[in-house]
Amino acid sequence: MKPYDVLVIGRSCLDYIAVVSQFPGENRKTPLESRMIEGGGQGGTASCAVTKLGGRVAYVGKLGNDPEGRLCRERLEFFGVPTQFLEDIPGGVTPVAYIIITQKTGARTICYERSALPKIIIDERVNQLIDHSNVILLDPETTYLGNILAQRKNRQSLIVYDCESWRNGIEGIMKIADYFIPSADFLQSPELAFEDLPLPQQFKRLERMIKGRLIVTDGEKGAYYSVNGRINQVKAPTVAVLDTLGAGDVFHGAFALAVSRGLELPQAVKLSVAAASLSCRDYGGRRGIPNWDEAMETSRILEVIRL
Repeated sequence: MKPYDVLVIGRSCLDYIAVVSQFPGENRKTPLESRMIEGGGQGGTASCAVTKLGGRVAYVGKLGNDPEGRLCRERLEFFGVPTQFLEDIPGGVTPVAYIIITQKTGARTICYERSALPKIIIDERVNQLIDHSNVILLDPETTYLGNILAQRKNRQSLIVYDCESWRNGIEGIMKIADYFIPSADFLQSPELAFEDLPLPQQFKRLERMIKGRLIVTDGEKGAYYSVNGRINQVKAPTVAVLDTLGAGDVFHGAFALAVSRGLELPQAVKLSVAAASLSCRDYGGRRGIPNWDEAMETSRILEVIRL
């Protein structure tokens, strides 16, 4: 058995979260109902999902050697994520994000800082982690690693890619990812040139462009996957939503762990929809993540529709 279920490579940042009763219009004021600071970033939150679901995770990322970076590390450790593979960059600045949560709907609006930290590279240490992990989860900021990983021979680990938007190097990822997971918003990318088509046709066209399996997430509508050419929709459960922040990251972390544990695609998608939905029960993207048994129990009641 390999030491790690999932190797996550990607972004950490610090989230400044404000909850308001109603999102203000431009050039308007609104009072805060509450506020908090939490660790964020796709890679960081996906790693927290793996550990809260009971998985063994290795997380590779970079932080600035600053107060924000130290708090990011503390919050990862709070959720059980080992941080020995996180690199502190002397003089580096940890990116932050400012997030407004609308209290009535749980919808989130994010203003994020682009990372100025050095890119993650596949060095000897990361190569060893790849060999010791069942699944590699790449977040959007590591899209450029696709072409590098494509040159690696005898790779045994499966690759799950969290696709956020069209980025440089995405064609390389399309060729190597075993599971390519964009949101439905990605299907509207002008680079794909099929934004005017209905979703089932968009799904099938994108499916022909990639090497691996395609799963498309769609917020409160759940997620889509195909088996034997038939597209299926897993509907999200009814949850008392407080905050949708990080739900997509939880989906990717849960899916990577489900694949590592040998779940077939339909069950892996159902588990991931359940985990992502349940994570919306609390603020901050991490505190509401369920354990494995709770996610599995919820997944069993989810409705699956053939499109």
